[in-house]
Amino acid sequence: MRPQFPKRAIVTAGMPYANKGLHFGHIGGVFVPADCYARFLRDRIGAPNVLFVSGTDCYGSPIDEGYRQLVQTGQAPATIQDYVRANHDLQVEALRRYHISLDIFEGSGLGRCYPIHSHVTEHIIRRLHAHGWLELDFSAQFFDEEAQMFLNGRQVLGTCPVPGCKSQQAYADECELGHQYRPEDLINPRSSVSDTTPILRQVANWYLKLPEFHRQLTDYVEHLHNDERSRAVVATTVAEFLVPPILYVKQEFLEDYQRLAASLPTHEYQPVEKGKASFELRFADLASRDKALELLEAAQIRLRSGKTLVPFRITGNAEWGIKAPIIEDLSDRTVWCWPESLWAPISFSRCWLENGGHDVETLNPTSIDRVQGTWQDFWLHDDAQIYQFIGQDNIYFYGVAQTALWHALNDSPLSPEDQELISEKYQLTNLIANYHLLFLDKKASSSGVIKPPTALELLNHYTAEQLRIHFLALGLNQKPVSFRPKELDPSADPSTPDPVLKESALLTNVFNRLARSCFYEAQNSFKGLLPVGDVVASLRDDAVATILAFEQAMYRTEFHSAVQIASDFIRRANKYWSCAIAEAHDVGEKRQETLVSSFYLLRVATVLMHPIVPVGCESIFSHLNLPVSAEDYFSWDNIFLGNEAFFSQADIATGGHQLTTLPPRFDFFSRGPASPSK
Repeated sequence: MRPQFPKRAIVTAGMPYANKGLHFGHIGGVFVPADCYARFLRDRIGAPNVLFVSGTDCYGSPIDEGYRQLVQTGQAPATIQDYVRANHDLQVEALRRYHISLDIFEGSGLGRCYPIHSHVTEHIIRRLHAHGWLELDFSAQFFDEEAQMFLNGRQVLGTCPVPGCKSQQAYADECELGHQYRPEDLINPRSSVSDTTPILRQVANWYLKLPEFHRQLTDYVEHLHNDERSRAVVATTVAEFLVPPILYVKQEFLEDYQRLAASLPTHEYQPVEKGKASFELRFADLASRDKALELLEAAQIRLRSGKTLVPFRITGNAEWGIKAPIIEDLSDRTVWCWPESLWAPISFSRCWLENGGHDVETLNPTSIDRVQGTWQDFWLHDDAQIYQFIGQDNIYFYGVAQTALWHALNDSPLSPEDQELISEKYQLTNLIANYHLLFLDKKASSSGVIKPPTALELLNHYTAEQLRIHFLALGLNQKPVSFRPKELDPSADPSTPDPVLKESALLTNVFNRLARSCFYEAQNSFKGLLPVGDVVASLRDDAVATILAFEQAMYRTEFHSAVQIASDFIRRANKYWSCAIAEAHDVGEKRQETLVSSFYLLRVATVLMHPIVPVGCESIFSHLNLPVSAEDYFSWDNIFLGNEAFFSQADIATGGHQLTTLPPRFDFFSRGPASPSK
């Protein structure tokens, strides 16, 4: 049975912070897979029904800290807005050069999107508060006494307190590996502003009552387990937060704990498991855990808290951020960057659709006036689906926090007076999470001995299409994979092939050879015509089976499988050409059958590879010179049709279609600087 695709789809990619341009991980781990799927869906369900949105995340501690450091060195632009705009422009340039076909790529604090995002943010927060999903609470925030300032998350560095994590690059409440914890639990905190030990002060903010969504999140995990498209890492990661509140205590403090055990809130003691260093104390709720934590810390017992559902912060006191609405007299607050970035794709969608694509920054100009519908059609109707491409570090935010947020909004009916009254529900997002894209076998770090390349720097060594097919073939849905460009690897053996060029050899050799052979044979033997004729039945059967297998792989977003299926088909097509043309010595029926069949195989290969390497495939289509649009040619409504279906009546009458003349040694897929000459 063929898979069912939605009537409409939103594709969105994790938003890069506005503190720098894009590094190779942004491109290879998120944007190329998202673009591949957006292009496939446009071909599969129709371009008017697909909206591909993303943008620069303009707020958050990385931006504050990046700008502060430039100010200190005298290199900063006039305002933080200028700093954000400059980095946004660098990101746009990289996305363009990798052929990322975003319908909109603006920023949460830039252009036409800024007022829309501010409106959406206020609307959502007020709606959450009106229906009792927010609570006002005090939490600890680091304060630098020497600098006399509250510190944002990236201005505090220490050791991650999460059991098993050895990260020394831990910030106020999140480490570089994405682990979440309380600021109080950070080990050996230091202020990056003054290099002193900061103190903790209590600050009032609004929080989403995340623990109250345990049942919905449990149901969500079950749904993920039953969805063949869902990647196992998503369900596993979300489930990690559904355990009871736990404290991990070093075994060396066992006797100290035993003396206090009777005075602690009711809990379950779990002895040290083999291979671990701490025993566990399990509590029924957060209040009990926190009370026990206070008592144990007062007794100077070393411990760590585990993952569990805790209230999700909505507001903060960072100066640079979306202004939070004044509720219950709590003013001078901005919205924490994470919650507003979760609904930013809704803001981007509204910005695009309410303006018809006009006066909005786009990387896909052909979609202006083409995408149809309202933002509700894409986000709220049950015949639409949302596909969110992220890195594994962000599963907590998109899998746990966003799922709870959507349930809160869906369970908050609007008053009849509300102008945005809707009866539909926010559709839960299909999370397509990739594992880490490593660099030379290590997690990419700008502080390492060998600096990882930026996305733009990579294009000095490889073409965008060589990199696109390589990134998609890595299988990041299954495990972390190392990116090992030979040109940038000091330890590479000069005599060995470049790993990055493994897949692109298919493009520059096999696919090029198949396409050129077809065109040159038409020019040399058939006066530049693609003849009318029948396709060998066994070849058509193989093509149909390949199309269906490719469709299944794309439905499951198994891009490495899709690349392999299409690659194997292209190799079979090239082999057929080589063998069949060698047997057809004269220009006659056998030669014409070979050419017609090979052009059919080329058509199937071109349509399948279109989302993967769009520029080369569109070049093949352009040289076919068919009297149809590219949208019709690549549409899966026509996937099982041969080339003759696009011929004009005059072509049929004269026995063939006139192709665009191909110059000698023409390449549909060009070789990059790192490619060998042959």
